[in-house]
Amino acid sequence: MTDSPRFDPRKWFGGRFGGHGGRLGMAFQDCGADWSELALPYAEALVGDPASGVIASGPILALMDVAASIAVWSKLEAFKAHATLDLRIDYLRPARPGQTVIGRAECYRITRSIAFVRGQAHDGDPDDPIAHVAGTFMAVEGYR
Repeated sequence: MTDSPRFDPRKWFGGRFGGHGGRLGMAFQDCGADWSELALPYAEALVGDPASGVIASGPILALMDVAASIAVWSKLEAFKAHATLDLRIDYLRPARPGQTVIGRAECYRITRSIAFVRGQAHDGDPDDPIAHVAGTFMAVEGYR
């Protein structure tokens, strides 16, 4: 794999994020060998439509981008600087006002320089998702 220190999201993030993830209120939930799950608690500051109270799409996209990155690093068992090459998100319905959005992503393949991910966001029922995502990340110095 790599000479980088073993990646453990629990230690890296301590349950909370800095930067834009912290500003949005993202929180680490759980992870496995090739997946991660984050939470985005409902907040008035994230609302895109004040009349309905629905969270804007941008915070959900950011949640899924971070969850997918952590899934890649979990599969690698190491942190590698990378960039989002493509992240397609299909919104299936609005998030319910007042509900925490859960983002879960899986890294299903890593090549020399590209990682492939997929995932979904939901607000309490994984069988009734808010959005599906599929994407790729690229490590400039390579993943292997």
